[in-house]
Amino acid sequence: MPVERDPGGNVDAYGDVIVPGAFAESLANSHKSGVWPSMLSQHGAWGMTAADLTPVGVWVDLAEDGIGLKAAGVLAPTPRGQELHTLMKMEPRPAIDGLSIGYIAKDFTARSKPEEPRRTLKRIELIEISPVTFPANGKARVTSVKSLADNERELEAWLMRDAGLSRKEAQIAISHGFKELRRQRDAADGYESRTSRSILSHLGGAARGAPPAPHQGPRP
Repeated sequence: MPVERDPGGNVDAYGDVIVPGAFAESLANSHKSGVWPSMLSQHGAWGMTAADLTPVGVWVDLAEDGIGLKAAGVLAPTPRGQELHTLMKMEPRPAIDGLSIGYIAKDFTARSKPEEPRRTLKRIELIEISPVTFPANGKARVTSVKSLADNERELEAWLMRDAGLSRKEAQIAISHGFKELRRQRDAADGYESRTSRSILSHLGGAARGAPPAPHQGPRP
């Protein structure tokens, strides 16, 4: 899936600017807890339906660097994930290559002068990252998209490395979905496995219950 760059330091369409380091605490917490930001499409269409809030993939790497927040992920081999991949690979230009985030502002300074940004965001909690048609930060773009075969290989490797699945279990999850994996595991040992719960936690990311309304904005 895409390697995505979201440069920070510039004012977005909402008048906000995110300073370097604003994501440091959120990223550290994700790595420590294993609960990562969700990958949604178009911010989950603001949660209109359950399908809208179903993730379209998983993020496998998030880090801040000198340019901004760099994200690498794997699109799910589902109809919606495959549709996004097709749109990102279209010629002569991608049909969709924008990037935006949903977050909670934890620490910010409001403008004191008309020429200042509406808010200068110093610390935010990252909830989700979405491929979008119209990013609030026009510089936030997908920079690289791999083939579907590469996507599946990366997803299989991630499931084996970080979720603790065997190769066979990873292939079942990719080909038939996590419900089928859970069904087979439950049939084998009679209880919902810790592994399947862990995977569903990864896929669900931070979207629990009714999430806060996502804010489209840049990531420093």
